[in-house]
Amino acid sequence: QVQLVESGGGLVQPGGSLRLSCVASGIIFSNYAMGWYRQAPGKQREWVAVVTSGGTTNYAGSVKGRFTVSRDNSKNAVYLQMNSLKPEDTAVYYCNAINKGQGYWGRGTQVTVSS
Repeated sequence: QVQLVESGGGLVQPGGSLRLSCVASGIIFSNYAMGWYRQAPGKQREWVAVVTSGGTTNYAGSVKGRFTVSRDNSKNAVYLQMNSLKPEDTAVYYCNAINKGQGYWGRGTQVTVSS
């Protein structure tokens, strides 16, 4: 059974930082591209960042320069370091694993940026 479990969300003030984690089980983690998505209230889910199986990273324009995605294949984990957070970053953040068209989602972790 495949599981993706996110953690690390919470309430943070504007300008602050959070580090999200996602631990995967039930898949050969190193074969999968790992992505982060987010969904704000009343909005569609949007892509945030991805790290490929080879370690290449890419970011949505709205987070480039502020967020950093990384992976640790020895721990079956992917991380999202979020700096200089803004109120518009408030959303539920989801982890996604995809390989050859087969994808899996976590249940998400809430990030709220507010003073």
